[in-house]
Amino acid sequence: MNTGKNGLSRRLQAVADLVSPGKRVCDVGCDHGYVSIYLIESGRADAVLAMDVNRGPLERARINVEKHGLTGYITLRLSNGLGAYRTGEAQSLVIAGMGGRLMQSILTKDKEKTEDFEELILQPQSELALFRKFLRTEGYTIVQEEMILEGGKFYPMMKARKKPVYGICQAEGCVSAGDGGQQQSGLPDGITKELADAFGSCLLAKRDPVLYEYIFRQKEDILRLIHAMGGQEESERCRKRREELKAELSLLTQAERLYQ
Repeated sequence: MNTGKNGLSRRLQAVADLVSPGKRVCDVGCDHGYVSIYLIESGRADAVLAMDVNRGPLERARINVEKHGLTGYITLRLSNGLGAYRTGEAQSLVIAGMGGRLMQSILTKDKEKTEDFEELILQPQSELALFRKFLRTEGYTIVQEEMILEGGKFYPMMKARKKPVYGICQAEGCVSAGDGGQQQSGLPDGITKELADAFGSCLLAKRDPVLYEYIFRQKEDILRLIHAMGGQEESERCRKRREELKAELSLLTQAERLYQ
């Protein structure tokens, strides 16, 4: 993992850059506190509440915060998800580096607290299609997305807001509506809800080059798997798996065509 002078990896730097300037931030799963420290030192955030479920990471964050002389700007708190958060303490919520299902659990367990934030900065590590669908069906609008390739791994991240009106992705021409699951408008031509959930409507709309690399690699991996299965005896399980792979391949091909 490459880190800059501020201690942030490229992934965490991209996450931090999604935070709208001038906000009070709640950083859930703060680990070493690097994102929180950067947000204050860069002037991007006015104050940060850094929380973690484990005492070890929180203590490491405390040491780093004190080392940087930021105890007056960063509050550290032991918390399981948003459990220790008090309504009104922050405007921007940052959660990065967790599985999609765990992140969804945190957001739904304290739903009233989640809805207190003006924006959610989220970097799920897995179950991306299910997680984007969850946000959409909960009425959230994904207004910005980025994807980073670091250490051979792909890291998508997003900024989401909950509004009763349509939100416009910062990628030109992308309209990503939070409508309780009933899309009424305006995804760019060729981008279905299925494609948007799988790959991100903003990433597709701006023809993100890192996403294209991800699509290319996933297609190669699936084609290799299908070829390897060719010589196997056709059990029911094998047939089912082959159909699943073909469905994934079809979706990847649809996404790839948007770049042509």
